[in-house]
Amino acid sequence: MPETVRDELAETRREFHRYPEPAWREFYTTHLLVEALERIGVDELAVGPDAYDPDDRMAVPDDDSVERWFERARDRGADPELLDAMAGGNTGAIAVLDRGEGPTVGLRVDIDGLFIEESSADDHAPAAEGFRSETGETMHACGHDAHMTWGLATLEAIKDSDFAGRLVVFFQPAEETSGGGYPMARSRFAEGLDYFLAVHVGLDHPTGEVVAGIERPLAMCHVDATIRGTSAHAGKAPQDGDNAMQALGTAIQNAYAIPRHEDGMTRVNVGKASSGTASNVIAERADLVAEARGETTELMEYAKGRLTETVETAAEMHGCEATVEVVSESPRADSDPELVDVVADAARGVEGVDTVVPTADFGASEDATFLMERVQEAGGLASYLIVGTDHPTSHHTETFDVDERSLATGVEVLTESIRSVATDGA
Repeated sequence: MPETVRDELAETRREFHRYPEPAWREFYTTHLLVEALERIGVDELAVGPDAYDPDDRMAVPDDDSVERWFERARDRGADPELLDAMAGGNTGAIAVLDRGEGPTVGLRVDIDGLFIEESSADDHAPAAEGFRSETGETMHACGHDAHMTWGLATLEAIKDSDFAGRLVVFFQPAEETSGGGYPMARSRFAEGLDYFLAVHVGLDHPTGEVVAGIERPLAMCHVDATIRGTSAHAGKAPQDGDNAMQALGTAIQNAYAIPRHEDGMTRVNVGKASSGTASNVIAERADLVAEARGETTELMEYAKGRLTETVETAAEMHGCEATVEVVSESPRADSDPELVDVVADAARGVEGVDTVVPTADFGASEDATFLMERVQEAGGLASYLIVGTDHPTSHHTETFDVDERSLATGVEVLTESIRSVATDGA
């Protein structure tokens, strides 16, 4: 890591890009963040269980997977004491700058990667320029490497500015599984935030464009289900079996037939399903991974309830039993117009920004909404902004990349927005 983040934005981003780690396994990533934060110098730094209650985590992976990434981070050179503090998958950090009287401002950036093997094609810049993912199975295919760079550089810039107040930067794990926003929103660090910003790179907005606040993010939930039946010989005694695979097929077909709702849009998808062991065995188990989304939190709850009911009923139809678990979820929360105006004004004064879009539909889901919701319910203001970047292919693809010119733009927009609310309010 460079000594001054703002002077080496591309180098910082590339360092994160080389070693992406999945949700609740961001051990080496947190190590790099803590190293940088200690060089910058903050008034409070909390890691893992000191930053949130581990019992509040959602979508926590199995112990074997956590341990494997833990040992990989140890082998890569992560600080042993820091690793011990993150044991069990308690990754991520929260950094605080306390600069006297003034408002309390929160900034959230996410830190996890995705299980996508990054392209090694000659025309893929990270491969051509030597900073392609080194893990062989994961990738920063959604720009979280840029987000972390923004978080560090913005904190550094605010420390060196005339900012008066308190800045809390949430380096949040497990965004891709919607598992980390809730524990951070319930932490003591989310108390008393007057203003809150979250940020994303790209999302089909080009370099030079800034969206000051998103609207209509979809509330969502991730659902895991297991159907258990009775095995039997498929040729000799098929009547003795309770076919979990048949139940799975019925559940999938009926999930897509869940009625729409008059109050707005809902979505349901079964993204992964498996069942069976051999051609001559009645399947005794089936597993599926699904999601439900809604235009509002209430509509998501409707879709979630109907999805759960559909799986359970399908199992019952075939003499089986179903267990349905909601592993994570996030609510809808819209950006506040007053804070959107502040971000828009700040962005208009940043070199390299040629288009400012006040608001835009998000069209997807985000667990930063837990933090937004907590701030808004307490009377504060929140906005989720987008800093555009030219990306050659879409997010969550093996050839995703960012235009590194957007790194400086993001730092300036965030820094000026934070300084503006501290000086003039919203």
